[in-house]
Amino acid sequence: MTAVIEARGLTKSYGSAKAVDRVSFAIQPGRIVGLIGPNGAGKTTLFKAVLGLTQFDGELRVLGRDPRSERNELMEDVCFIADVAVLPRWLRVSQALDFVEGVHPRFDRSRATSFLGKTDIKMSSRVRELSKGMITQLHLALILAIDARLLVLDEPTLGLDLLFRRQFYDTLLNDYFDKQRTIVLTTHQVEEIENLLTDVIFINRGHVVLDSAVDSLPERYVQLTVTAEHAAQARQLKPFYEREVFGRVAMFFEGRTAAELSTVANGLGEMRTPSVADLFVAKMSGAGS
Repeated sequence: MTAVIEARGLTKSYGSAKAVDRVSFAIQPGRIVGLIGPNGAGKTTLFKAVLGLTQFDGELRVLGRDPRSERNELMEDVCFIADVAVLPRWLRVSQALDFVEGVHPRFDRSRATSFLGKTDIKMSSRVRELSKGMITQLHLALILAIDARLLVLDEPTLGLDLLFRRQFYDTLLNDYFDKQRTIVLTTHQVEEIENLLTDVIFINRGHVVLDSAVDSLPERYVQLTVTAEHAAQARQLKPFYEREVFGRVAMFFEGRTAAELSTVANGLGEMRTPSVADLFVAKMSGAGS
């Protein structure tokens, strides 16, 4: 199976600073991938490389194309939603549809109109008259109407309330995603989207620190939560990270299954697979790699 995105030794430097340092990964078709990292980790730089918006060293193929030299062809199959409104404030909604219809050969205007008909957005409204949530809905309507193979989302619901965030992701999954399309997204609200993800890539300081299918995480990571009185004994099992939670201590282990750990933990506490959000904090803060 040909990867939708394949990077090998991808590096991007700004002067002496390396925003992305010899990154390698592959994303397969029909996956929903969370690219997760703290601010300044290199996520936006990676997205710019994928979208052909910046030069880089190393190898990168997106849908079989080199984004540096084949960007025009590539963008016929790729859609992008950023964390900031990029539509001119004077533009009317109907004009936004006119523009995308004129520049993208795979835009289905009737589909965009149908989606907008389910919202409070009027075709005659200007962008400056819309709330942030409405602007995001407009972006989504434009995206849903394009038959693209890859959708890249950079903090698409930043600043939206919980209701709009839920509506956004429900619409994305129900009306857009299928096994032929691939979605790559970043967000700081990991807890809200971790159940949607099929894969996660954690990045920190320009390096990939975890690249895994979500359903493979139970084979690699275990969280053991113990009372304070059992903490010293549990530490002898060598967790790579721990934190205190309401008077108890959560310890994270890598490379050990729950079954294996239970044979030596002797009922010290509760074991489970850590959530993606908790594992992210552990990998960013702990010594695991």
